[in-house]
Amino acid sequence: MQTERRVRLFKNGRSQALRIPKDFELPGDEAVIRKEGALLIVKPLKHPSLLALLATLEPLDEDFPDVDEGLMPPNDIEL
Repeated sequence: MQTERRVRLFKNGRSQALRIPKDFELPGDEAVIRKEGALLIVKPLKHPSLLALLATLEPLDEDFPDVDEGLMPPNDIEL
């Protein structure tokens, strides 16, 4: 894989843009861009998986209502 490649800059509305060649493609659909002197640093934004996010939550210490209370049993329902 190449580590350097020449690209063209262009205007997109009021923003300057560039096309990222396929061999430099970033994963995901968002990135963070940072300027360090004359360099632009582009890093893919990693979103945690839903399971990782849920693992950070504290357990709930409350009772939930019985949602089946007062419902007819399934065999008593007539169509």
